[in-house]
Amino acid sequence: MEEPATRESEMSLSDGPSDDEMPLTLPAEGSHSGSIRKGCDPFAQTQRSKLQHRRARINQQINKEMRMRAGAENLFRATTNNKVKETVALELSFVNSNLQLLKEELEELNSNMEVYQTDSEAINVPMIPLGLKETKEVDFTVSIQDFICEHYGEDSALYDKEIKELMELRQAMRTPSRNQAGLELLMEYYNQLYYLDQRFFPQHRNLGVHFHWYDSLTGVPSCQRTLAFEKGSVLFNIGALYTQIGARQDRSVTAGIDQAVDAFQRAAGAFNYLKENFSNAPSLDMSGPSLCMLVRLMIAQVQECVFERVTLTTQDTHFTSQLRLAQEAARVSDVYMLVQQTMTQPLMKDYVPFSWASMVQVKSEHFRALSHYYAAVALCDHTLSAEEDEGDEEAEKAFLQFYVNVPPGPTLSQVLRDPERRRKLGKAHLRRAVIRHEEAMRVHSLCKILRKMDILQDVLSLTHKRSLDKYSELDREDDFDETAEAPEIQSQTHQKPEITPINFSTVQVTDIFQRLGPLSVFCARARWGPVRVICLQRREGGLGLTLRGDSPVLVAGVVPGGCAAEAGLREGDYIVAVDGQDCKWAKHGEVVHMLKSCSDRGAELGVVTLHSHDTQVERRAIMLSLGSDKENTRQRLLVGAKGQSSASLLNWNRKKKREGSGVTKRLGSTFSLSFGSVRDTEAMY
Repeated sequence: MEEPATRESEMSLSDGPSDDEMPLTLPAEGSHSGSIRKGCDPFAQTQRSKLQHRRARINQQINKEMRMRAGAENLFRATTNNKVKETVALELSFVNSNLQLLKEELEELNSNMEVYQTDSEAINVPMIPLGLKETKEVDFTVSIQDFICEHYGEDSALYDKEIKELMELRQAMRTPSRNQAGLELLMEYYNQLYYLDQRFFPQHRNLGVHFHWYDSLTGVPSCQRTLAFEKGSVLFNIGALYTQIGARQDRSVTAGIDQAVDAFQRAAGAFNYLKENFSNAPSLDMSGPSLCMLVRLMIAQVQECVFERVTLTTQDTHFTSQLRLAQEAARVSDVYMLVQQTMTQPLMKDYVPFSWASMVQVKSEHFRALSHYYAAVALCDHTLSAEEDEGDEEAEKAFLQFYVNVPPGPTLSQVLRDPERRRKLGKAHLRRAVIRHEEAMRVHSLCKILRKMDILQDVLSLTHKRSLDKYSELDREDDFDETAEAPEIQSQTHQKPEITPINFSTVQVTDIFQRLGPLSVFCARARWGPVRVICLQRREGGLGLTLRGDSPVLVAGVVPGGCAAEAGLREGDYIVAVDGQDCKWAKHGEVVHMLKSCSDRGAELGVVTLHSHDTQVERRAIMLSLGSDKENTRQRLLVGAKGQSSASLLNWNRKKKREGSGVTKRLGSTFSLSFGSVRDTEAMY
């Protein structure tokens, strides 16, 4: 068991943004309201909540034991007193024993598949769901308040409501319901983390908030300060929740099977996205090998659902229909065998629960047995007519492609038209089916957790008895010839599983902290001077300034010698207030109306000057200056070409590319725009 991860090689992103990574947002000043999605009641005594409470309690005990072990090991290394060393060594042995017992108890809980299964009375092989990662409470209050004061220069007390809403959203996402509402809650928080990252996490500094998460399978605690760890853990829980939704579907009807297929494919998409876009995972459940195993497991469960659908929709006992069932079952066996190989890799062998590995092996053997059973049914329960017709030609063509290798002896066409040879070949398939069934039952009997699953026992027993009955039906007293070895069946499927990419835009969110101003300017990666108050007195020649863009409005030019220049207004300033009224989100026309409506005493402007060290912020400012509205500007910039934008939903450790631009220049420390680049109308006042 590994130590709690507190090292600084923190989780990071390894890919650029794509169109579906950006959270949809409909920001308008004063329009934000709290989330309508709530988590489950943490005190509700459902089977699933009881399981989660027990897991949380064991996680805390593991955390305590590991801290004790770390302290004992430090003392053992530091002391030179042999007596103390002996005492510490004894204490370490007790701690390690306790950890092992806790690990086994947690493994049994995590292997509890029955809680997540459907309530249907239909007999189906249980699916393997994942439990959610547990997390401790996080208090953002002090860190965000300090950052608002230091970075944004505003009174943090004005944002207590927003901080409380963020805290409530995170608390709710710790206990999502096992349905679409729970998925939307996790997705809402995940998308909200994009804004949190942009608002409060500068490129080369962390906020000082520690995120604690427990490994989904071992309960080993991990702690990091990077927001990537928080995002990755939430994304993992989205995938885990999809597995629970898939496992609970009633697969005795096609609608339930289709929903299970969709859920498992989306789970595979979440784990695959996590594998491809995150690195330096501090816990094993989010490591590359583990995520690869989970993706393959989800694909295998999709393939199993496909087989169940074919079984459900195949009403006839036609020769080709039975061959198709045999090949579908062989395909399921193959994909589970691939999962089994992944689980036996060095890093995964001691990590994956024994019950999972046993279940995968049982399924591989079970579906291989079913493939041979259906092959025997096709050979023995259907005969070809003496005269060839179109149906028989189709059947013969399907049979010629049925095996991996053509068996020695008579040709398959001859076997197909000889009832005795078909009986013997069918008997050989049944013999292999019985052997595989018995192997599945043997593996099942070795696992204590699987032995408690009555439904699995029923499935294995029924299919084994069915094969034995069929074998007895074909067996004859005068059948003294040794049963030949049945050839390997060529696996095939009519529907290949897909990895459904996760779509972040399905849940619309609005930036909780939108009152801080448009993200295009007011973000953690931008730097600007303190708010300056400029008093403008109107003259006959006007105010002497040129405005461009909106949200916020940019001072694109200042007339030399005009009242704006004399008052201290500079080209590149952003107008954030007019006569004390906040106008960070104001449109161009609204600011102009405020300026024109001021009395003879003039107008009092609050302005800030951008001192950006981030070329991304510069590009945003340029686009703003070209007169597009705030939201279109944000989407055009953030949902840019892959690899060209640093504003990904998951960007925190990406290297910035300095891009030269012909439309920007530096005048001292003030960001400025050349007038030659202007493509839209601007107005002088």
